[in-house]
Amino acid sequence: METPWLSVQEQQVWRRLAAVLELLPGVLNSELSRENGLTHFDYFTLAMLSEAPERTLRMRTLAGLTNASLPRLSNVVSRLASRGLVERRPCEDDRRATDVVLTEAGWAKVVEAAPGHVQTVRASVFDLLDPDQVDQLSIICERLLDGLDPHHRLVGHGRKA
Repeated sequence: METPWLSVQEQQVWRRLAAVLELLPGVLNSELSRENGLTHFDYFTLAMLSEAPERTLRMRTLAGLTNASLPRLSNVVSRLASRGLVERRPCEDDRRATDVVLTEAGWAKVVEAAPGHVQTVRASVFDLLDPDQVDQLSIICERLLDGLDPHHRLVGHGRKA
């Protein structure tokens, strides 16, 4: 079977997307690390817990919300727990499951980190786009997520802010 090579336009778009995929995580990590001692994934994990009822989620649910594998999330939760930002607890409903709970120190860290993180996201993404481009980006991301995660197991699908 012959490889369907990218057109010149597709190559240009792909290289631009690949550059964004490489550069944006570094920008997000840099600000959070410098200001709060967190990686972007650390912050995202804490933020998902901060939005949950009783600031508690099952490990598997938290993995889905953070787009992470259970082993990756387990490592991050262990690191955050060692800093007193989260606690692991046996799930009351299912003895086989583990809950992750945001501690008061974790809540304080989210509150401390959120303004700078939002400023970085705004400056790096939304301030660079007009409202129509934000709508287009949403549509494009949804379409890409439909292909990458057809069973909608991860966060992002059709979520309205």
